[in-house]
Amino acid sequence: MFDRKLNMESIFHEKQEGSLCAQHCLNNLLQGEYFTPVDLSSIAHQLDEEERMRMAEGGMASEEYRTFLQQPSGNMDDSGFFSIQVISNALGVWGLELILFNSREYQSLMINPIEEKAFICNYKEHWFTVRKLGQQWFNLNSLLTGPELISDTYLALFLAQLQQEGYSIFVIRGNLPECEAEQILGIMRVQQQQRPRLIGEEEAQSSSGQGRSATLGQLETGLVVEDEVVDEDEEELRRALALSKQDMEVEDEEADLRRAIQLSMQGAVMSNKSSESKVGNAGSAAGGGPGGAQTETLTADELRRRRQAYFDRQSQQQLVQPTIPQQAESKPTDGSGSKNSSSEEGPQNKPSQ
Repeated sequence: MFDRKLNMESIFHEKQEGSLCAQHCLNNLLQGEYFTPVDLSSIAHQLDEEERMRMAEGGMASEEYRTFLQQPSGNMDDSGFFSIQVISNALGVWGLELILFNSREYQSLMINPIEEKAFICNYKEHWFTVRKLGQQWFNLNSLLTGPELISDTYLALFLAQLQQEGYSIFVIRGNLPECEAEQILGIMRVQQQQRPRLIGEEEAQSSSGQGRSATLGQLETGLVVEDEVVDEDEEELRRALALSKQDMEVEDEEADLRRAIQLSMQGAVMSNKSSESKVGNAGSAAGGGPGGAQTETLTADELRRRRQAYFDRQSQQQLVQPTIPQQAESKPTDGSGSKNSSSEEGPQNKPSQ
């Protein structure tokens, strides 16, 4: 019985080096180190020479020919990129042919993708292979950490997604060379427990994982300290708001008390004579001058008691409605003073009803 892990390891998979994705694509397709950068460069130079000879047929002194010589090669560059023509010629050595997957001619054949043998995909100078090994499909992208298993039902969706992303897809036609993975996977199907990641993601995760354990305790401590600081700031803010609100309430309450006492003192003058005498005596004791009661300094408790007394008198006044003319507030009694002085001097100076 074959080990499933060993079955996956039997798949040849070249990982990305530099910009040699065309080389990795071809070798992953053929399942072996069949091509090197030197081999592909030789094919590219051969294609460049063939193109130069075709341009020379129009005259080596022509402007088009001189312009062609000044331009860089369209089949390769210094980074390791190789054109589709180089890949096509390299596969031609093995009797393999490329057919554009989304061409009208191929689509008219209505072929199910799982009936094919392999695909080559290209997008922005990146090449990778999707190939069937045994009865299963694998994504052999060199940017992955390993082969990625693709189910038959997902293959069509995978290719459609690549097309939506702008990939050019080519179908491989011909007989691929025999390989070990084909023989092993033809006997037993494999299962993949964990999908491979992109090489860059794995490197970033491994590098961040080294410092993560060292800084985890510091981060937790920092979070706790930050929470404590935030809690203290919030508590101070709550206390400040409460004090501010309390001060505003006291100020508003004292203002209301002053107005209530003034009204109660005026109401006392008009309610009955006995209350007027008491107020007048209090005014005389306070200094004998007009407005003595108004200039008296009162504490908050006294203000509250007097406000309560005023509310009590108001309740009594609602039961007994005295009729007091408005002239009482404005007429002078004996030419000696205003209303305030009349109220303070006593009931004997008040004009008769």
